[in-house]
Amino acid sequence: MQAGQKVPAVTFRTRVRDESVGGPNPFRWQDMSSDDYFSGKRVILFSLPGAFTPTCSTYQLPGFEDNFAKFNELGIEEIYCMSVNDSFVMNKWAEGQGIKNVKVIPDGSGEFTRKAGMLVAKDNLGFGMRSWRYAAIINDGQVEAWFEEPGLSDNHGEDPYGESSPENLLKHLEAGAEVAAE
Repeated sequence: MQAGQKVPAVTFRTRVRDESVGGPNPFRWQDMSSDDYFSGKRVILFSLPGAFTPTCSTYQLPGFEDNFAKFNELGIEEIYCMSVNDSFVMNKWAEGQGIKNVKVIPDGSGEFTRKAGMLVAKDNLGFGMRSWRYAAIINDGQVEAWFEEPGLSDNHGEDPYGESSPENLLKHLEAGAEVAAE
């Protein structure tokens, strides 16, 4: 994808907590659309190869979580983390990471990721089809800025990380804020 493009229109199958369900697992299914997540607001979406994986859990997700207030000051209303994992996995990962600000989006079948051109085979790691690592600033459903790790390919031998880092997106937003202030 690139700046100026509209995000893919898909429906995500999510699980949301609902105490009215009762019992030891008070969750229900809730379909969420691309419009539900991306329309009418300026957000960051970052995607990664898998929940619970080392770079994602150690650097990328915590970095966006810890810098949420800075992003908010720079005009970002929401931060979303997407992975080609189901809602059960994404919710458990967010819970385990103690995430309060970043919201997870399960792209269980990889439909959004495929339509964005970011679905890659990770069979060399035993993962199957997963997302290439990227981030985007999205304004009212349209890509404002795109940050893709180099080397997009199936079964890549490395997991590049830097372009889609929270630090890189902060630098981009801060530079834009400086230009606007002049």
